[in-house]
Amino acid sequence: MSHETLTDLVFQKSSYSNPGECVEVAPLSCGGRAVRDSKSPVGLIQRFPVVEWSRFIRAVKSGEFSA
Repeated sequence: MSHETLTDLVFQKSSYSNPGECVEVAPLSCGGRAVRDSKSPVGLIQRFPVVEWSRFIRAVKSGEFSA
């Protein structure tokens, strides 16, 4: 995993998200991603290695999490 400081991360959220119900994602230098709750930008930040993030994106695109 990379060792960026929190101030190095540039978080973005989707323009499709509902107010108050979204996460923000920032790229890490290792290729992974950092994710945080947009309602709590100074709260917990989860970091995911590139392999885990790629698996998650594939699962979302394939509808694995559809209701």
